[in-house]
Amino acid sequence: MATPAFDSTVLTRRGVLAAAAGSLLLAGCGPQGQRPDAGGNSSAPGDQNLVVGASLELSGRGAALAVAQRRALEIAAETLNRSGIPVGNLMRSVRLEIRDNGSDLEVAARHAAEMTRAGAHALVGGVLGDTATALAAAAQRLKTPFLALGFSDRIVLPLSDRTFSFKLTPDATDMARRMVDLLESQRVRRVVLLAEDGPHGDSGVRALKDALDRSGVDLARTVRLPGGGQSFRAAAERAVAADPDGVVVWATAPDSGTAARELRRAGHRGALFFDAGAVVDDTLRGANAKAVEGAYAVHPACLGGSALTATSGALVARRDFDYRYTQKHGSSVGFAPYAADALQLLAAAARKATSLDRGRLRAFLQTQMTEGIAGGYAFTADRHGGMEADSLGVYQVSQGGWARYA
Repeated sequence: MATPAFDSTVLTRRGVLAAAAGSLLLAGCGPQGQRPDAGGNSSAPGDQNLVVGASLELSGRGAALAVAQRRALEIAAETLNRSGIPVGNLMRSVRLEIRDNGSDLEVAARHAAEMTRAGAHALVGGVLGDTATALAAAAQRLKTPFLALGFSDRIVLPLSDRTFSFKLTPDATDMARRMVDLLESQRVRRVVLLAEDGPHGDSGVRALKDALDRSGVDLARTVRLPGGGQSFRAAAERAVAADPDGVVVWATAPDSGTAARELRRAGHRGALFFDAGAVVDDTLRGANAKAVEGAYAVHPACLGGSALTATSGALVARRDFDYRYTQKHGSSVGFAPYAADALQLLAAAARKATSLDRGRLRAFLQTQMTEGIAGGYAFTADRHGGMEADSLGVYQVSQGGWARYA
């Protein structure tokens, strides 16, 4: 499936985002004047930091995603603190408070309350759908802005109950539409959906069914993966028994890789398709490697280059971030560094709000329209997530790596 070439002469929504990118991604290059030190301590009287509380799944089933997001947060904070964030007449720095929620939604919700009481101006975290949803509910009660890194439309819906939450990951509807285009291009006529337990899987089931209803692809069966660490074998066998041409695995890592292994063991020799939650190194490693070779994934286009012009501020920032990540950790974080964008969005909101007041931060977050490191965002009062649809690309696993397909 081919994608249209980027035409810099046409004014598109994506082009507007790219043009606005410099004000967000280069926010660390603030005006000269009072500057914080690199360690995050403001030189202004008192505690003048922008305090960001992060509840991440650094252990448990979300660790494959959360460890990279913690690193992204730390690199973004270092970048911002090189020159500081101009907020009113002061230069502020970022101070991160990072906690491990152990992939437990109740612990995540408790973290939200504890960090807000301790002075956090905003919250970031929740790489899993259920922990992110729990954090969103807590943030609403606390009236604290929350930027979610997890996959589930319920994180920001219904909007009347989520006015303080913003989601950086792609919407299920956008991923499903791109997935169905891919299925049709591969001449898949009969597909099974294997969806994880929980809110991310729920969103995927709704979105993919709607998208398939408008296509020539038949949904032969929907099978839900069991939660609580149970074996996926029976679910995989049910999926394969429907005799599909292809199987869509709608699950975050490490469940996506495990599901792929069980599907191959159950006899599926057809194509595999993943949503963006699968795209981490863990999916390609060890026992997963043979099972996922040749599989496709819909994921933000930051994974394999950019459609942005070479001179854009967004591309410069994206390359700088990738270089810093590689220097520190020995490998690239090609899969979307949502946490870095979350911190930059907060910094931009604080600068525009001329305040660290939580209510004002929320108000200015919902005016952000920009191209981030992971992709494009356009938050409004009526839309708090997620990434712009045209930020998505298609990738294929080739020789143990993610290669751009379309």
